[in-house]
Amino acid sequence: MARSKRRHAFTLIELLIVVAVIGIIAAILIPNLLDALQKANQRRTMANMRNLGTAWYSWLTDVAAVASAGANTFDWGLLDQDITAEGLLTTLYMSPTMFYTRHVPKDDGWGNAFDYAWSGNPSSQQVIGMRSLGRDGKEGPLDMNPYTVGPFVSTAYDEDIVWADGIFLRYPQGAAVK
Repeated sequence: MARSKRRHAFTLIELLIVVAVIGIIAAILIPNLLDALQKANQRRTMANMRNLGTAWYSWLTDVAAVASAGANTFDWGLLDQDITAEGLLTTLYMSPTMFYTRHVPKDDGWGNAFDYAWSGNPSSQQVIGMRSLGRDGKEGPLDMNPYTVGPFVSTAYDEDIVWADGIFLRYPQGAAVK
């Protein structure tokens, strides 16, 4: 009895269908993955700002015993004294037993440097602030200064995230800002 010598392999049509299905799945998943990575950078930035902001605001209330009242705009230009991350750490980490924080982040979630500034006068209307210039590392995209207080569309990753005087002033919509 003769055995048939038949090869077992995929046909060209079967291979094309598999490639098409993989392409469709990739077309759906890759944009979602890239968006998730940007959201993670945005959340990391806000978490760092929230933690440092709490420490810095505690220092401000201890030193000046005052806090500015809320406003509907914030003029970054009024904070005329830029401060480096190292300078801020020197202010907030006085000694191993007396400190407000042990770490001041230099970069946001996208690897761009944070901007830190203060007015130098603890009793002025706008005293302390920090901002992330977003994914693109540039002011804007609206180049608003003074900043209008309120949220922006959460997928606008190039928008500036601004924290000042104890609260987030510009932040992604739906983010926990407390």
